[in-house]
Amino acid sequence: MWFLFTICTILMWSGSDLFSKMGTQPSDKLSHFKLLMAVGFVMGVHAIWQITVGGVEYQWFNFLAYLPVSAMYIISMMFGYMGLRYIELSISSPICNSSGAMVALMCFVFLKQTMPPLALVAVVLISVGIFMLALFEKLDADKARTSAVDRKYERSALAIIFPVLYLVIDAMGTFLDGLYFDFAMPAVFYTGITEETVEVVCNISYELTFMVVGILSAIYVLGIKKDKITMKNDKFKGVAAVFETIGQFTYVFALSGNAIIAAPAIGSYTVFSVLWSHIFLREKLQKKQYFVIGMVLIGVILLAILDM
Repeated sequence: MWFLFTICTILMWSGSDLFSKMGTQPSDKLSHFKLLMAVGFVMGVHAIWQITVGGVEYQWFNFLAYLPVSAMYIISMMFGYMGLRYIELSISSPICNSSGAMVALMCFVFLKQTMPPLALVAVVLISVGIFMLALFEKLDADKARTSAVDRKYERSALAIIFPVLYLVIDAMGTFLDGLYFDFAMPAVFYTGITEETVEVVCNISYELTFMVVGILSAIYVLGIKKDKITMKNDKFKGVAAVFETIGQFTYVFALSGNAIIAAPAIGSYTVFSVLWSHIFLREKLQKKQYFVIGMVLIGVILLAILDM
């Protein structure tokens, strides 16, 4: 089942990437805060629904226990949203989501985890493919840049640092997730819940944390900065929030099922983000990019075979 959850996460998060970019205006300095507001609202509604209507037994101590992991994910997403103001989605997404390779390396070094040879081939294909895609995009984009280019696509050291920060911090969050599922939660932190419900409880904790961040962002944007939310400018942010919430819900099940393989596989959603950006945002796709995308998809197919 972990593979089905992985595929759903890939589709939802690539969609979230697309709509986040479509909802980001380069001139809007508060755009990332508005995205945090939208995601926080949707996730908060979902978490409250699960606790009340859904009947999930939730102890509020779990909110604090999972806070370090939640913080890593939310901080990384904030930097990712900030980067969308400056660079193309087809460049930002591959850089951000190269974190899967870092997670796999951390699992090997610190957790001494192993994987079947076929899985290793799949992980290598996915990780190398993501790296090559990011490299191709950067080299080609650098050649095409002119002094008259639109500022929303102007890259600098400051612009590139946002997706790089996402990469590092998101990898730390994913690695902590693996530690929590394997050691911390059963042994210390999460009392009163079963193995069958631990993923749901963790997801609720994450969504409630995002709700708090969304509320704080709303206070800053609407209260302090006196800005407004309009359907014309911000509708895509709401769609992105829905996709992000669904993807997060399936993500925890995929990761708990097989973290060392699922993590780099989920990182492949950047391939679909690039495809959507070329289809809907009219960015060109070259032959070498098709080759790399095919290589990553072969890795995903290999993982599917392993799950049979």
